[in-house]
Amino acid sequence: MGGRVRVMVTGAAPISENVLSFLRAALGSQIFEAYGQTECGAGCSFSTPGDWTAGHVGAPLPCNLLKLVDVTDMNYFSSNGEGEVCIKGSNVFKGYLKDPEKTAEAIDEEGWLHTGDIGKWLPNGTLKIIDRKKNIFKLAQGEYIAPEKIENVYGRSAPVAQVFVHGDSLR
Repeated sequence: MGGRVRVMVTGAAPISENVLSFLRAALGSQIFEAYGQTECGAGCSFSTPGDWTAGHVGAPLPCNLLKLVDVTDMNYFSSNGEGEVCIKGSNVFKGYLKDPEKTAEAIDEEGWLHTGDIGKWLPNGTLKIIDRKKNIFKLAQGEYIAPEKIENVYGRSAPVAQVFVHGDSLR
């Protein structure tokens, strides 16, 4: 990169600790992990300068409030520090243009944007994205499966390079 890159930001899907460590060593720059959505002007949490730990997306930005709410179908409870990430702040959008139904699905009566992402508060006050509420499917017997949870468990195994979980309710 010509020795000119000083700062990089990663977002979208969580980056593995191994990849992040490699990139930091190879590029010699600070790489921040961030979290947000288009509906909140991109970012709402950001790791801080000097924080070289991996696996979290930092603390909420000063313009945002973040809270976690229960997702009982997936056994995530805010009392355990886990749940759906909800965002409130001046940078959060007011709604979808001429689509009040879709707006009501995304923003609750108190003005919280429900992201569909599952987060966990870490002891140092940072947020870790651990799952996705919308990436679940229901089997024929009524059981809900979160494929990302299964993929994450198998993905931690050193011999496994890539994982894909497919659900088939007919088997």
